[in-house]
Amino acid sequence: MPVYVIADGRAPDPSKLDEYRRRNAELVPAHGGRFLVRGGDSEVLEGDWNPSRLVVMEFPDHEAARAWYDSPEYVELRKQRQANGETDMVLVEGA
Repeated sequence: MPVYVIADGRAPDPSKLDEYRRRNAELVPAHGGRFLVRGGDSEVLEGDWNPSRLVVMEFPDHEAARAWYDSPEYVELRKQRQANGETDMVLVEGA
């Protein structure tokens, strides 16, 4: 069953995450994933959520998504992302 990683990121200086984005763009497919959304405009339809930069990734299953998230390469990238902004991220099963 496919799973989705949904992230909402906020960075005071987005240029500091250029390397993170470039390297993660290679790392996600290496773990069987693909990007469905990478930033872009969004429109709030209900509620008071005010997303900054939404990213949606699809993986074939929970194990593949965790393999990406827990990989040594992404652990290092994650430190870079966390040092330069804030992110809310969830892993959710698809239908």
